[in-house]
Amino acid sequence: MLDTQFDVVILGGGSGGYACALRAAQLGLSVALVEKDKVGGTCLHRGCIPTKALLHAGEVADAVRESEQVGVLATLQEVDLEKVNAYKDVVVSRLYKGLQGLISGRGITVISGSGKLVGPRTVEVAGTRYEGRHLVLASGSYAKSLPGLEIDGERVLTSEEALQLTAVPERAVILGGGVIGVEFASAWRSFGADVTIVEALPRLVAAEDPASSKAVERAFRKRGIRFLTGTSFSSVEHTDKGVRVSVEPGDDYEADLLLVAVGRGPFTDGLGYDDQGIAMERGLVVTDDRLRTNLDGVFAVGDIVPGMQLAHRGFQHGIFVAEEIAGLAPSVINEAGIPRVTYCDPEVASVGLSEPVATERYGADAIETLTYDLGGNGRSQILKTQGFVKLVREKDGPVVGVHMVGARVGELIGEAQLIYNWEAFPSDVASLVHMHPTQNEALGEAHLALAGKPLHAHT
Repeated sequence: MLDTQFDVVILGGGSGGYACALRAAQLGLSVALVEKDKVGGTCLHRGCIPTKALLHAGEVADAVRESEQVGVLATLQEVDLEKVNAYKDVVVSRLYKGLQGLISGRGITVISGSGKLVGPRTVEVAGTRYEGRHLVLASGSYAKSLPGLEIDGERVLTSEEALQLTAVPERAVILGGGVIGVEFASAWRSFGADVTIVEALPRLVAAEDPASSKAVERAFRKRGIRFLTGTSFSSVEHTDKGVRVSVEPGDDYEADLLLVAVGRGPFTDGLGYDDQGIAMERGLVVTDDRLRTNLDGVFAVGDIVPGMQLAHRGFQHGIFVAEEIAGLAPSVINEAGIPRVTYCDPEVASVGLSEPVATERYGADAIETLTYDLGGNGRSQILKTQGFVKLVREKDGPVVGVHMVGARVGELIGEAQLIYNWEAFPSDVASLVHMHPTQNEALGEAHLALAGKPLHAHT
């Protein structure tokens, strides 16, 4: 084979693209990975990893403020955002170097530059054409704005610019109360900022179970984070000190900056997808359940495929497609079985169906729910966190949804996804031994209660 011909050509080196490349190479396929920036994509360099580093720094700041509650006398002097950024950048750099080593060690050809489809399975980069027996589209996503709302990167910014701030804003307005919005609100509030969230939908983190939204809203009120739900953005204007944000029905909010966190859109424009006849819908690439597009030998993964925009979803997509190309016939990915975590304080974690979705699917009389309060969990008391584990099940059937709110509950979602994906009954989980004292016990206690034998729970 010529050096421009490969078994697999992958357009995009984010979570979905590099996972596909690593697995395909592991399976003995020749792989070309086209990336215009750095392998690792948004998640590693401008998303998941750096934002969680900020949130951890905020957690440390809050722990110092509240240290006297546990008998440790400490004083928070200040938050030096430049040093926080240095800590964040070290984490990202180490992971990036590790990823580069993995890719190099697998013999993957990395092609640096912007790629464009110029044939059904041909990508052109800087005048050179690379052809694959199979093509994987993994071009990722970008931070969206609203029509007419211009991002200047200084006073009106997206999450990508927000990660580069060198000073904590005194006042910030965040447009959007989804995952990105509440995570930045949480971090900035921990750093000492005055934060207001503007959300057009009726509740924060509206993609989650309503009980989770209520818990987050209650916690944010206690933390002094203001939020306006069911409120539409009207306009923003620059002032001498920052911005003035106007909302319907006419209220104004002064702030140092406006963070636009209205979600992410698929990055597909200008890449030749339409020219080659790939089926598209609102900028997204249409695939079947095996991630095949309408063109033979062409697959799509990650944020450009309709569904949740999650790094670990794209990662699993990439592995699936590599195995599909290699003829291993992997099992179709159950999208509802992909776990979700929002890393604000308190954290929100879930997998499966929310109560409203389960009600719609099975009928109100055919489902059963149970909520176990973390107040009954010893480890949660030690951590001084509040929240719950909520289970949704088919009556006399398996658990179809697990929803959790509280500090560190994102670390519990691993067992929860096994419960959902293995269609476990409450009695199956109740018979398992959960280590004491851990927050993981709360999952066990909730299933004990739903199995009809509650111990540390009132009925």
